[in-house]
Amino acid sequence: MFANLHLYEIIVIILIIVIVFGGKRLPELGKGLGKGLRNFRKGLSGQDDPQENSGPKESQADPSDSAKNGPDRPKA
Repeated sequence: MFANLHLYEIIVIILIIVIVFGGKRLPELGKGLGKGLRNFRKGLSGQDDPQENSGPKESQADPSDSAKNGPDRPKA
């Protein structure tokens, strides 16, 4: 597919990508693309992330608790 591309054509494509997305957004774009590919591969293989399943789950505080008790009053 890319066998017919010469070096100067690849350079032109890279320059166009840098102009369109900007130099600061390219690392973010690459990181997002890498995470997306990694999740896609995990989905295809059916593997779960072992770090997600290990360890205790953090409980989220109920936002209504702080409204009921106020900032200075201890929770009952």
